[in-house]
Amino acid sequence: MIKHTLGALAALSLFATPSAALAQDEEELTPATQRFVPVNYDPSENLENVWVLDLSNGERVKIRLMPEWAPNHVERVKTLTRQGFYDGIIFHRVIDGFMAQGGDPTGTGQGGSELPDLEAEFNPMPHLRGTLSMARATEDDSANSQFFIVFYPRFSLDKRYTNLGRVIENMSGVDAINRGEPPQNPTRILQASIASDNKPAPQPSAPAIMDEEITADALNAPLTQ
Repeated sequence: MIKHTLGALAALSLFATPSAALAQDEEELTPATQRFVPVNYDPSENLENVWVLDLSNGERVKIRLMPEWAPNHVERVKTLTRQGFYDGIIFHRVIDGFMAQGGDPTGTGQGGSELPDLEAEFNPMPHLRGTLSMARATEDDSANSQFFIVFYPRFSLDKRYTNLGRVIENMSGVDAINRGEPPQNPTRILQASIASDNKPAPQPSAPAIMDEEITADALNAPLTQ
């Protein structure tokens, strides 16, 4: 399967000149893509478009999904979330100062869902700190299930990756995701949910129960010669 990473295109785009970027902005801004709808930062409102991620680092992160920017991508995230697709998936590519990428069930960066790839919905919304965007391969229309959350502004990604939301609560929980490509001890999504479904945070796993009976003799230290 196509590797859904930010790829070489994103790396090269970091070196784009401001004048070239400005010219591209002027060319690509059409009425269909001018969706400058502001983000609602109140997590208690419009719960159908609040994505909740309960992470293995103990953090609960809330992200405002923006169907006004990318309706098909938002619908994909909601569909997969309600299928339980994201539960248990790791953040497999986490670059300090850049972004945390997840959404691949194989944990390799090469996987995705069984649903068809999406047509790009590039829009003029900037990739700011906390932006939720869809990862893809080199082809524009190759996003599927993988996503990334930006640690710091990366305007070179604008109109190259589909921006579909922003963290509205507990960005520090995103900052706490373990770094690495892949991380040695990757942070995992224990549960992804839509706030309107009102799912409680998952409970910590209970310690394993030992089959062998524990007696007072088992507590004795070994005798030394």
